[in-house]
Amino acid sequence: MKFAKKYEVPYIIYFLWLTLLVSALISFITADWLALFLSLATFSLSLLAIYYADKSDFQVPSVLITSSILFIYGTLFLGEVANLYEKLWWWDIVLHSMSALGFGLLGVIICVLVFRYQSLKKSPLLASILAFSFAMSIGAVWEIFEFSMDQLFDLNMQKSGLPDTMLDLIVDAIGATIAAVAGYLYIVKKNKQGLNAIIHEAVKDNKQNMS
Repeated sequence: MKFAKKYEVPYIIYFLWLTLLVSALISFITADWLALFLSLATFSLSLLAIYYADKSDFQVPSVLITSSILFIYGTLFLGEVANLYEKLWWWDIVLHSMSALGFGLLGVIICVLVFRYQSLKKSPLLASILAFSFAMSIGAVWEIFEFSMDQLFDLNMQKSGLPDTMLDLIVDAIGATIAAVAGYLYIVKKNKQGLNAIIHEAVKDNKQNMS
């Protein structure tokens, strides 16, 4: 089964890459090895996201791909290198809520495609629960990643430790709940407005490619 290239890189991503490469160069010149590592890690992870989007049989909505790259940039580069976690108290909250929302929507899309729309109409709560669980699982994996980075590279991604981790998971739960409710309304009422427009377009595009 052949699929066309599915993600066109927006100009904002090229701008982010430029800032990362400039940061990496400055960090190399000044021997700031941590900043160099984080800049290159952010650049590499963003390329990996795009590579997956183009190679996968599953057509991920472009807005979710872009959002995931922005999340990586906002977390590793802006959060750690630019130190926005310390400068803006709400930075971590915004990042986690938006990422959970995006992964929740992705969970709904996967459920609709795997279980089929008509069968889900008999149990729309199932799709909502699975979407919520999917988003929370990603959030939990990210917390493990933060813990690992702190332990291996002496970073401070967890900030206050357990309180920071629990706050992140609570925010993840809020974002995941919003996505789960949106998915429920899409399945029950075929609502295509707002967030559900993302779900509808992704389901439609993947059904066309799989036919």
